[in-house]
Amino acid sequence: MATNKRGNVWLGAAGLVVNSNGEWLVVKKRYGGLHGKWSLPAGFVQGNETIDQAALREVKEETGIDCEMIELIGFRSGVLQEKISDNMAIFLLKAIKEEQPVVAQLSELYSADWLSPKELANSGEASVMLVEMAYYSLEKGLTPINHVDPGKGFGYSEYKLFFRK
Repeated sequence: MATNKRGNVWLGAAGLVVNSNGEWLVVKKRYGGLHGKWSLPAGFVQGNETIDQAALREVKEETGIDCEMIELIGFRSGVLQEKISDNMAIFLLKAIKEEQPVVAQLSELYSADWLSPKELANSGEASVMLVEMAYYSLEKGLTPINHVDPGKGFGYSEYKLFFRK
């Protein structure tokens, strides 16, 4: 991303959609540091929306699933190359109709699907944040996660995850 488009402070939103089987709605990205990795549906907040509206919009755009807001469950904050503050709020969402088919936005994604946290944690194809969330949800429920390294492909000089207990 060019810094002139978003400035040097970025704000994104992601949605963790959990179905009645305990599976998470995840997407496999075609671009960037998440290329070929399972991650949460997410994107940047637009000027005409609130951060929670952005999370709902991104889930709908990337998966075709309409959701309702449950609560804010986490926040990721990092500094890219010591010059861009990259921030993302993570919301817990619920699908309005679970039987609604998942339709991946193929211009940005390889696929979208419902996977269990255990499958994600053991897949070797999930983003670092998603793996951390999966392990914590399996072991303790979502809690604060410290000292996480997302990998050199992103260029973070600082990286933190914050999740509710």
